[in-house]
Amino acid sequence: MSVSWWVWALLMLAIAAMLAIDLFLHRDNHVIGFREAATWSGIWIAAGLLFGVILWAWQGGDVAGTYFAGYLIEKALSIDNVFVFAMIFAYFGVPAAYQHKVLFWGVIGALVFRFVFIFVGAELLETFFWTAYLFGAFLIVTAYKMAFRHDEETPPDRNPVVRLVRRLVPTDPAYHGDKFFTRVNGRQVATLLFVVLIAVETTDLIFAIDSVAAILAITTSTFIVWTANAFAILGLRSLYFCLAGLLRRFVHLHYGLAVLLAFAGVKLILSETPVGKLPIPVTLGVIVATIAVSIAWSLRSTSARSETPEPAQLP
Repeated sequence: MSVSWWVWALLMLAIAAMLAIDLFLHRDNHVIGFREAATWSGIWIAAGLLFGVILWAWQGGDVAGTYFAGYLIEKALSIDNVFVFAMIFAYFGVPAAYQHKVLFWGVIGALVFRFVFIFVGAELLETFFWTAYLFGAFLIVTAYKMAFRHDEETPPDRNPVVRLVRRLVPTDPAYHGDKFFTRVNGRQVATLLFVVLIAVETTDLIFAIDSVAAILAITTSTFIVWTANAFAILGLRSLYFCLAGLLRRFVHLHYGLAVLLAFAGVKLILSETPVGKLPIPVTLGVIVATIAVSIAWSLRSTSARSETPEPAQLP
C-alpha cells in the first residue's frame, strides 16, 4: 500500500494534536479515577475504530480488515504492558498523581521505538525472505516464555539500563514532585521519577520488538503497521488506569497472548512457503476468539475462586 507524504504528515499532526490535548488536560497531575480513565479509553478506542472506517472507505475492506487485525493484536498485547507498569509503579512506590506523567512520556518513547522498528523490520522482510523464518521463530520462542515463564519477573532496579543510568547520572533516591531533574545542594541530579521513566521505557522497548514482529506477520505495509501500533499505544495510559485494579482477575490472559504470538510466528513462517499468507478473516477470527476465550476463562476462574467460602475456623 503506497501512501503519499502528505497523508503521513496529516497523520503525524493528528497524533501530535491528540497528545497535546491529553497533556494539557492532565497538566495538574491529578489522580486519574476510573470514570475519567474509562472516558478517555472510549475516546481512544473510538479514534482507532474511526480510522479503520476511514481506511475502509478510502482503500477498501481488505486494507481495513488488515488494520483491524493489527489493531486488535496490538491492543491485546498492550494489556501485558499494563501488568509490568503496575509492577514497576508498585516497586518504586510512585505516587498516583505522577503516574500519568510517566506513562505519557513512556508513550512518546514507545511511538518512537515502534516507528524505527517498523521501518527496519518491514525493509528486512521485503529484502531478505529468510528473515520471516527468524522473526517467526523469535515469536514462537517468546510465546513459550510468556506461557510457561510468565511469573519469572526481574526486579525493576536490576534492569541493566536502569543500573547504567544510575551509575552515569547523579541520582537522588527520592521524589521531588513531578520533576525528572532537580537541584540538590546546588547540584543538578535526576530524581527517582526519572529512574521510573527509564524502567518503563526500557521495558516497553522489549515489548515493542514482540509487538512489531507480531503485526509484521499480518502485513508489511508500514502505513498500516504504524497506524495500528499508534492508535493502540495512544490509549495505553487510559487502559492502565482502567485495568490497574482489575489485573488480578486476568490470571489466564498470558496464555491467550502467548497463543497470539505463536500464531503470528507460524503465520509469518507460512507466508514464505507454498501455503502463503492466511486470509485476513481467518486472522481476525483467531485474534478475537483467543482474546475472548482467555478473558472469559480468567474471569470465570477468579469469580469461582472469590465465591468459594472460607473454611470454618475451629474454636
